[in-house]
Amino acid sequence: MMEERHRPKVVVMGGGTGLPVILRNLKGHDVDITAIVTVADDGGSSGIIRDYVNVVPPGDIRNVVVSLSQLSPIILQLFQYRFDSNDQFFAGHALGNLVIAALSEMRHGIFDAVQELSNIMEVDGHIYPAANEPLELNAEFSDGTTLTGESEITAAHKLIKRVWVTSSTHQDIAPQAVDEVINAIMDADQIVLGPGSLFTSILPNLMIENVGEALRQTSAEVIYICNIMTQKGETEKFTDADHVRVLNEHLHQNVINTVLVNTKKVPDEYIDYQRWNEMSRQVKHDFKGLRDQDCRVISSDFLELRDNGAFHNGQLVVDELMNLIGQVDSRFDTHI
Repeated sequence: MMEERHRPKVVVMGGGTGLPVILRNLKGHDVDITAIVTVADDGGSSGIIRDYVNVVPPGDIRNVVVSLSQLSPIILQLFQYRFDSNDQFFAGHALGNLVIAALSEMRHGIFDAVQELSNIMEVDGHIYPAANEPLELNAEFSDGTTLTGESEITAAHKLIKRVWVTSSTHQDIAPQAVDEVINAIMDADQIVLGPGSLFTSILPNLMIENVGEALRQTSAEVIYICNIMTQKGETEKFTDADHVRVLNEHLHQNVINTVLVNTKKVPDEYIDYQRWNEMSRQVKHDFKGLRDQDCRVISSDFLELRDNGAFHNGQLVVDELMNLIGQVDSRFDTHI
């Protein structure tokens, strides 16, 4: 009798710089990877392109494509190249952003464009934009005021009460994810949220109505990689339990099954707060607060110190994710 082993399906959801770190380290493992990428970013080159062309901001998608591509380093460097000329249009733009914008017009939507790009770039896995249209992030602050736009919300430096997303083009219609996104969540063995900005990278995906519903219904283990540092204008003074509480409250259910928490201390005076101006202070550990939300807590050294900043060590995080997959591998062994 031959034994066929199920290839675990891992879905990673988020945006910003944290998502590619996890994906790059996952790529070398025997898992079926799906990246679900936020489409509510309005900053930098992505935001400028969005102002001129009605497409989803391409920056996060570009970085995820590169993290999962199997092409040669020189092609990836070209795709990531950011023009430094003085030309009024090209200056500051990444070449990959322009390619994604062009494909979005050619294929009449970001979802089909990214699937085409994934084939061109020989992506190992699946990359799904969270929605097939540009979304706007909205926030209500503790003082009752509201703002629209990721960069504006972060720059306000006020305590965020809740966030939600709306369509940039159809204000009266609630955004929906395409079937492929929902099927990936429902069929997953493991769903990984983060690391990344809580309100502006992770929650925008979860606030899409059918994505949130799928997370409430999926039988997959939902794992949250808690941030190492609090973020100015978003999570100042937050503990790890506060991060999980915000996620669960937005989803109206205790959805987070397992949380990965870094307990290695960031050395005093190491962080260059001028360079990393979003970082505030190290997230404090609140084990009881996490357990009160029915979380399994895995606390360890997940820290990488580099360039006078504190980040997740992608290899250490993914090693733990693979340990968790290993705990349930026996469920997937079948005989033929």
